[in-house]
Amino acid sequence: MQAPARNRGRRDGWGDGARALGGGVLATLLTPLLRKLLDRIDAGLAEGAIDVTLPGGSRRWLGGRSAGPQAIVDIRSWRALWRLATGGSIGWYEAWQAREWTSPDPVPLFDLFMRNRATLGNAGRAHGVTRLAKRVWHWMRRNDRDGARRNIAYHYDLGNDFYAPWLDASMTYSSALFADPGMTLETAQQAKLAAILARTGTAPGERILEIGCGWGPFAEVAARGGRRVHGITLSTEQKAHVEARMAAAALDGVEVSLTDYRDISGQYDAVASIEMVEAVGEEYWPAYLGAISRALKPGGRAAIQYIAIDDAIFEAYARNVDFIQTYVFPGGMLLSESRFRAIAAEQGLSWHDQHVFGLDYAETLKSWHERFNMAVAAGRIPAEFDPHFLDLWRYYLMYCEGGFRGGGIWVAQVTLIKD
Repeated sequence: MQAPARNRGRRDGWGDGARALGGGVLATLLTPLLRKLLDRIDAGLAEGAIDVTLPGGSRRWLGGRSAGPQAIVDIRSWRALWRLATGGSIGWYEAWQAREWTSPDPVPLFDLFMRNRATLGNAGRAHGVTRLAKRVWHWMRRNDRDGARRNIAYHYDLGNDFYAPWLDASMTYSSALFADPGMTLETAQQAKLAAILARTGTAPGERILEIGCGWGPFAEVAARGGRRVHGITLSTEQKAHVEARMAAAALDGVEVSLTDYRDISGQYDAVASIEMVEAVGEEYWPAYLGAISRALKPGGRAAIQYIAIDDAIFEAYARNVDFIQTYVFPGGMLLSESRFRAIAAEQGLSWHDQHVFGLDYAETLKSWHERFNMAVAAGRIPAEFDPHFLDLWRYYLMYCEGGFRGGGIWVAQVTLIKD
């Protein structure tokens, strides 16, 4: 792409900005702040660039100092920048939903913000009263026993008929493992499930506890391999699906229950937990890892797949509330790998054989987004989900894909062994 003439300075339509914000004293005060925000983003883009069209038609090129993704953004209202300045990722989503900004492909933009996380600093995070209000609201949705059930229901009990049209046939809602180029999503998901089973080190006849069993894809793979599985979930929709799935497959080695991980009793030969810990929250990491330790026999293995965020930005992330926590997954929180690993050690769980495959999640999300759009176009998403909600999920899938491509978040598998 040929870059437009660099315009870092002042010929960017700011005279029209005050009128677009409504004129008067407030607009006069806000205009310099919005100009400063664009300048800050420009200065913080160490890699890649953004070609911005501003209200009124002028263009500005942000970044462009070194190679990287190139995003195209059309800002149709100055309110979009105000929302970003005050509300961070939440405000930026709300501006997109209000059509105050558009892009032919938002993924490179999200990639850029994550890729340049160190140099951009808090340019994309909420500030002031907005941040405080969101923090209070997030705390009220924390994952205590009642909150965990509400939060899981909010996300997973949208209905099996919502997820089925765009997930693969196994109903696996976590990153696939693209072990070889050209793998289909279905094959890559089976590769992931096989890798988790191998990490448990179990033999036929042995018992596996699965914390967060989803719609049962791992339980089915393990049961077909002769293992006995106790899957736990807080989602009534998922429990019903797993029971029907196992009955249809004539697999009697799987039990599923509506059980909080804190209420686990008994011991197992192994534990599996695939992208469930993101629903726990930092406050409850010791309880989660303690539950795993208690459930394992001495020498037993826990196969964990988790999503982590760069430790360098974890504290800033933890002090804020982002778009996903607000609109998609209340109570959710990505791991700080160093903090989580230290707590595991305190619980007598040693860390082995970590495998990071963040770009595989980007490809998984890209595939889900394509499937989601096809399902919507074909009328296979239930009619009660209105266009506003469908747009939310499109944005969510693109937002996450960009984050994984930017490298500041990643997915990994690790084996924890009880000392």
